[in-house]
Amino acid sequence: MKDRQASHILSSYFAPRGHNRMYALGMQLAQLYLSPFDKLIGIIGEAGSGKSALIRGMFPGLELTNDDDGVYVRPLPLLEQDSQIGYFAPHTYHVDIRFENGFTQMSVLADAINQALQNGKRVVVEHFDLVYPLLGFNANLLIGVGEQIMISRPNLFGPEPQEIRKAVYESLPYRLMAHTAEDLCEFCMSPEDLVRCGHDDVRHGFVISFPDRAPEFDIEALEAKVNELIAANLPVAYEDNRHVSIGGRLHPCTGPRIHVASTGQIHNFHLLHHFIYDRFGRRYLLVGCVGDDAEENLKKLDAQQEKQWNVQDDTK
Repeated sequence: MKDRQASHILSSYFAPRGHNRMYALGMQLAQLYLSPFDKLIGIIGEAGSGKSALIRGMFPGLELTNDDDGVYVRPLPLLEQDSQIGYFAPHTYHVDIRFENGFTQMSVLADAINQALQNGKRVVVEHFDLVYPLLGFNANLLIGVGEQIMISRPNLFGPEPQEIRKAVYESLPYRLMAHTAEDLCEFCMSPEDLVRCGHDDVRHGFVISFPDRAPEFDIEALEAKVNELIAANLPVAYEDNRHVSIGGRLHPCTGPRIHVASTGQIHNFHLLHHFIYDRFGRRYLLVGCVGDDAEENLKKLDAQQEKQWNVQDDTK
């Protein structure tokens, strides 16, 4: 495993917005990058970016000490290592540095991580960038979660956790805006269209797919309705693991924590004004983008898919 990754610097994946897709990607990343010899796993990302879902996918069965439902494990197992001896002692510990630092000094957490590593245990550390200066050494595997998931196996020359942090923290707002805009599009669709929706990702945007046949709604009219909801600055709130609240109305969502706080925080939302046909998947794709370069990004995406059509036709 290490020989195969000797020259690996950095890999990047779109960060899915639904829990099931994040779990699946976590399993994939574990198979591709995780070695049995990796003892220190550093996770970096803002609250609500999906770090916990990714960890659950990578380490099935691991007890997270900062459960999303508000259940916090006490006392923290990492700080109780001396009492955990014998066959049933944990092999892998989890710790959320930002949360635990509210109760325990950072130096104590760093010492506990060191002790676990010296005892041959694995430690999965959320907000690794906060404790890194006290540890004095980097993680075996460093993972950042923002709009994209960045995976690195650092060596003596980096990358440093702060480099990963800067990249994922700057990109996360696009993911939150795109996900909320995606849900607003669904919010304005008929129940018949909504039940057929699938989901894919593009940079600074989203893709909603429809199998076999294109929906009958007018895309420009849909865009106008969504922009009206954005202008209304409606509150967006987590309700449960399967629903989000938009302006007080429930909407089904598989990633209900990954949103902006209100629709007015979505900047420069645009839809491509025609469906793209995916001939291999036999799907019709609705593409949307957010942010300063939304219209330009849509033009580029449209041009790229046209080029793919032309190349495929030339090879017939």
